[in-house]
Amino acid sequence: MKSHMFSVGSRVRVVSYSPYRGIRGTVRTIHNIPPLEEPFWFYQIELEGTHMQEPVWFPSEEVELLSPFENSSLEHV
Repeated sequence: MKSHMFSVGSRVRVVSYSPYRGIRGTVRTIHNIPPLEEPFWFYQIELEGTHMQEPVWFPSEEVELLSPFENSSLEHV
């Protein structure tokens, strides 16, 4: 499976089974671990709707990119 790196400013949703599941946020920093077999990234995400003052780090498999359509429809609700 190939993974794709998101860019800084990308809108994402946390999909891991954690207290942050389903929360949306914005990628603020990216850290790449040199690949052994596949590329691997950590994303520092500024979470929305939480009392977290600092962005939180998530491994790449714990976040998914929000589609442009989903972003715009959520903002207009």
